[in-house]
Amino acid sequence: MSAKVSRRGFLTAAGGAAAGAVAGAGLVAVAGDDDETPAAPPGTGRVAFDGAHQAGIITPAQDRLHFAAFDVVPGATRADLRELLAAWTGAARRMTAGLPARPLTANPAAPPADTGEAAGLPPARLTVTFGLGPGLFAAERFGLTARRPVRLAPLPALPADELDPARSGGDLAVQACADDPQVAFHAVRNLARIGRGVVVMRWSQLGFGRTSSTSSAQETPRNLMGFKDGTNNLTAEETDELRRHLWAAADEPAWMAGGTYLVARRIRMLIEVWDRASLDDQEATFGRRRASGAPLTGSRERDPVDLAAQGADGPLIPPGAHIRLAAPETNDGIRLLRRGYSFTDGFDAELGQLDAGLFFVSFQRDPQAFVRVQTRLGREDALNEYIKHVGSAVFAVPGGTRPGRPVAEQLFA
Repeated sequence: MSAKVSRRGFLTAAGGAAAGAVAGAGLVAVAGDDDETPAAPPGTGRVAFDGAHQAGIITPAQDRLHFAAFDVVPGATRADLRELLAAWTGAARRMTAGLPARPLTANPAAPPADTGEAAGLPPARLTVTFGLGPGLFAAERFGLTARRPVRLAPLPALPADELDPARSGGDLAVQACADDPQVAFHAVRNLARIGRGVVVMRWSQLGFGRTSSTSSAQETPRNLMGFKDGTNNLTAEETDELRRHLWAAADEPAWMAGGTYLVARRIRMLIEVWDRASLDDQEATFGRRRASGAPLTGSRERDPVDLAAQGADGPLIPPGAHIRLAAPETNDGIRLLRRGYSFTDGFDAELGQLDAGLFFVSFQRDPQAFVRVQTRLGREDALNEYIKHVGSAVFAVPGGTRPGRPVAEQLFA
C-alpha cells in the first residue's frame, strides 16, 4: 500500500506543479541557477499545445522524431493512469513552451526537477502527441471497456510481416517531434521519468530526416532509398478530406472527438540489396523517376499518375509498382496522413548490414484503412524484395486539450 501512495503522490505533485504554470509561463523568471527564463522570445519556434486536435498530427512535419511506447505496470490503478496522463499533459505543455518539464526548485539535496539537457535551447517547434493502446481497455484492467474507441483493436497479422514483439505494441504512446533531436529526446526522457512507478518503456525509436510532408508548403523529402514517396499524402490544407479520412467519426466516444488513430510500423530497408539494383529496376519498383520524383507517366513530381498509360511492353507503371498499389484509385479512395521518418540503429552484426530504414507513422480515421492498403502491398508490392516490416503498433489518439486541462479528460469522467 505504501508503494501505491508514493507513486500516486509523486504523480499528483508532478501533474499539479506542471499544470499550474503553463499559460503565459514563458514570462516567469527567478534569480539564480533555477531560472525559468524561456529559451526563445514568445512565439518563436513554438507550436501551441492546446486546440481542437492534438499537435503533431497535421502540424508541418519537423525534422526529428523520438517515439516511445510504454506499458502500464502490474498493480497500477485507474486513478494512477488518470494522474499519469494529467502529469504528462502538464509537463508536455511546459516543454512545448520552452520551459523545464516541471518547475525548478532551489533544493540542492533533491534531484533536479528537470534533466536539464534542453536548457538554453529554443522550443524547436516541439510537439508531443499522446496515444492509447488497445490493452488499456481490457475488461480486467482499468474498467474502461465501455469507453473503448469503436475502431481500436490490435492490428491483424499482415502479409510479409516479420514482427519483433519487443518492438511492437504498447499501452501508451508518446510521439515527440522537433527540429532539434535533443529537444525531442528531452521530452521523452522527462515523461518517462515522471511516469516511473506507473509505466515502463516497452520500446522507442529515434527518427531523422522526415520522409513525409503534412503541409502543401513543404517539399516532399527523400527516403533512404533516394526516392520521393508520399507525394499524394493528405495535407493540413485539405480540410474536407481530413474530415473524411482523418478525424474520428461521430460514433466514437466523446473523449475521441477531434481525435484519430495512429499506426506505427518499423520498416527495415535492406540497403545493401537495394544498392545493387539497377536504376531502371529501382524506378520500376517505385513507379517514379529517382531524379525528379515524377511518376513514370510524367515529367514533374506532381504530374497526375496515369495508371492506364501503356508502353510497348505493357503498363508504363508496372503492376507491382509501389505507387500503383498505394494509390487511392486502386484502394477505393483510401487516403492516409503519413508522418514517417528515416532511422538508423547502427550495424546488424549477424547480417553484416546497416540496421536502417523507415519508421512509418500514419494517422487515419479507421486503422482498417491502413490494414486494407498494407494487405495489398504486403502481397504484391515490388518493394517487398528490399524491405521487412519488423515492428508494429496501433493507438487511439484523443482529441485536443483545453488550456490547463489534461489529455483524454473525458475518458475518466
